Amino acid sequence: MFTAILHNQIQKSLTGLPVAVRWGEQEVASYPDPKVSIIVKNPKVFTILANPTLGGLARAYVEGWVDLQGSAKDILSLGQAYCGTDASADAGTRKDWRWWRHTRSRDRRNINYHYDVSNDFYGLWLDKQRVYSCAYFENQDDSLDVAQQKKLDHICKKLMLKPGEHLLDIGCGWGGLVLNAVEHYGVSALGITLSENQHAYVTEQIKQRQLQGRLEVRLMDYRDLPEDESFDKIASVGMFEHVGRRNLRLYFNKIFSLLKPGGLVMNHGITSVGLKSGGLGSGIAEFIDEYVFPGGELVHVSQVMSELSAASLEPLDAENLRPHYGRTLWDWVERLEAHHDQALQMIDERNYRIWRIYMAGSAFSFDRNWLALFQILAGKPQPDGTMNYPYNRQHVYT
Repeated sequence: MFTAILHNQIQKSLTGLPVAVRWGEQEVASYPDPKVSIIVKNPKVFTILANPTLGGLARAYVEGWVDLQGSAKDILSLGQAYCGTDASADAGTRKDWRWWRHTRSRDRRNINYHYDVSNDFYGLWLDKQRVYSCAYFENQDDSLDVAQQKKLDHICKKLMLKPGEHLLDIGCGWGGLVLNAVEHYGVSALGITLSENQHAYVTEQIKQRQLQGRLEVRLMDYRDLPEDESFDKIASVGMFEHVGRRNLRLYFNKIFSLLKPGGLVMNHGITSVGLKSGGLGSGIAEFIDEYVFPGGELVHVSQVMSELSAASLEPLDAENLRPHYGRTLWDWVERLEAHHDQALQMIDERNYRIWRIYMAGSAFSFDRNWLALFQILAGKPQPDGTMNYPYNRQHVYT
């Protein structure tokens, strides 16, 4: 119920912010020439507006309790100022006790929920290779397509791929990395995914490009890869966020067992900024867990380093691409918004709102240094402890 107390509390919280709040014909709060308008559709949202969290506002938008008018950047900036929060602050470890969040069957359901929306839907706003991870903007004027191609090459060069080597891509997505590696670096490759849609797409790409015998894609969990298979190089791009905090040691132990001595592994993934954080604060982690990435968990880069080192992998190089992911996500948001009508032919309005607010919120989080994106290169030393790795990074930038 909308009471005078709630009304006064909302007005006080919004004082000085460029926003207008309307409920039917009633103007709840106003600002001259507002950048954002909040149109209340359900009075239950007033409780959220009186005690706002970013996760609560996102939920209200997704459920249709409010309409938000304005650019995505202005909406997120307003939300942060309204809630007065630093969502990167250490918020404690969340839900570690729920071990069943990362059983094989639960992980498969979680991946299917997020990735098996529609291949065509992703095609509306991803680049032409459908690379669903942080791009690499070597130059400020690079387009998304160019930046994603440069990201793929950036990884292949860091891995020092050579003709005849065998590459494993854990969580291969729509195949951008393995297709690029096979066609341009002369390797053979195996990609694995839990997404049926991605598996079908990569399988078709293999046929169209006549890469049978050089590239294989399997619908399987990384934990089920046979121990007698071995690889010269391993990549995992945008996947380990799904592994779960409790499974990181198992994950890196599995990589160690599959990697040949002297081999390299590239782990590319989102990390938290708060040292002890179990995810973003202000209700964001809970919103993402319920609506976007069920089972997703973030850890600080120091824990990633600790766990891979405990698995006897040697960290060789780490690069934070945080600014690149902010720009990547804003590009995705703009492309999604530009294809709004087409998107609604594939998904409903509620799911469209989930994707729009999730990607815009993620972009804002990278811009604000609430999240980071690390590429960590590690190696499996030879029995005598040596690693045939260059003294400099010239091979990456040549």
